[in-house]
Amino acid sequence: MNKVAMDGNRNVAGRVSLGDVIAQLGRHRPVFHSEADLQHSFARALWELSPDVHSRLEVPQRAEGKAEYLDLLCIGPSTRTAIEFKYFTRRWTGTVGTPPEDYALKGHAAADLARLHFVRDIARLERFCQRSDQNGLAIMLTNDASLWAPPDAGRGRTRDQEFRIHQGRELAGALLWAEGAYEANTCTLRGAYPLDWVPYSELDGPGGEFRYLAVPVGPLSNVAEAGPSHA
Repeated sequence: MNKVAMDGNRNVAGRVSLGDVIAQLGRHRPVFHSEADLQHSFARALWELSPDVHSRLEVPQRAEGKAEYLDLLCIGPSTRTAIEFKYFTRRWTGTVGTPPEDYALKGHAAADLARLHFVRDIARLERFCQRSDQNGLAIMLTNDASLWAPPDAGRGRTRDQEFRIHQGRELAGALLWAEGAYEANTCTLRGAYPLDWVPYSELDGPGGEFRYLAVPVGPLSNVAEAGPSHA
């Protein structure tokens, strides 16, 4: 098991920090209509901060002999960043933003599948970041507190137990779905990834608190050189 070196991998295309892009995004867009809306708005905020970084949506990537599609590829003068997004919401309605817009978010009921798909995004980025000049970022934005809150003490095991992504958790190694009963959902990570949720926006009403989780994935060379994990 290898621990991924985290700090340098939070830059986007070697030009701007992820935190700066998120801050720029939040100035005008405290909430989004859809995941596609988030992707497009992120690319716009990145361009506003660093016009020399080119963004491409839904870019085919060939890894391990098959073609997969990447949500966003950010191409800088000398380095690139591959980004996968997840936008998982509970119901919320309101009028916010600059200019003001009406929002009516739907509730996505399957939080266990949201966890599974986010972990799969990390594994996909490990496959995509096999060039020394490309890092990756898996980003989850949500107003569903069940994703960032630790499970209640004494709660029995769930099928997504090893895929939990709450605050302070670390993802590493082979993660089994339903204790391995459904092998197709087993996900194996090369790196070890500590999880830290960050506030994004605070809006009125139930479901008005949004947080984001960003997991940086280093280039293959960084993973190989980072040394053994003690997790």
